[in-house]
Amino acid sequence: MPRYFLEVAYKGTGFSGFQIQENANSVQAEIEKAFAVYFRETFQMTGSSRTDTGVHALQNFFHFDFDGQIAQASLYNINSILPDDIVVRNFYIVEPGNHSRFDAESREYHYYIHQRKDPFLRDRAYYYPYKLDMEKLQAAANILSSYTDFTSFSKRNTQTKTFLCSIIKSEWIEKEDCYVYQVKANRFLRGMVRGLTGTMLQVGRNRISVDDFKAIIQSKDCTRADFSVPAHGLFLTNVNYPEGMLKSISEF
Repeated sequence: MPRYFLEVAYKGTGFSGFQIQENANSVQAEIEKAFAVYFRETFQMTGSSRTDTGVHALQNFFHFDFDGQIAQASLYNINSILPDDIVVRNFYIVEPGNHSRFDAESREYHYYIHQRKDPFLRDRAYYYPYKLDMEKLQAAANILSSYTDFTSFSKRNTQTKTFLCSIIKSEWIEKEDCYVYQVKANRFLRGMVRGLTGTMLQVGRNRISVDDFKAIIQSKDCTRADFSVPAHGLFLTNVNYPEGMLKSISEF
């Protein structure tokens, strides 16, 4: 049976996360419902990257099996059914064994902070009107690639078997009146980006030193990290797969 990858983007404000769950609406539930309406079949999709309640995505993926041909033109119809805060961007056909979660080589997140009140950023960036030392923020971000165990930045009650991650990129930039933390890794733990961001903000405010930040990483104790930054500043921006794995259905 043919296997497809589905590329999606969404504003997470109105959803209780990405993955389908009981008694709460999710991005996955809305997409599966739209597919059922259009194709008149039940779909069970597997997501690449779970995002928490209120987190946004510029790119995320599902995979699903479907014993039928999907036309590129169906994107328009499915998007007409979906709510305004979810968009289906593309279909890809892949080998039957490819998996949207396990075959991803890396993922990238951006966390946005604005320091001047702006109603147009209210639900897309964290309003944080405190003086920040950019050099110290950058110094904290730079050391992360030297570590692999991020137990301190994983929320409790997670089912993960390992806390090891390889950080590929970690940096702060200034963009469109925002400070933006950009981080890319082979995998992320539950709450990891918000924990890293919140704890680095304490470095930027001179509440803790860069050496203190290193000690928090080395402690492997999540009670020492700051997970308090809100979800609405966080974007999943990229999910990266091996070159050539995804073939757009428009090629066939």
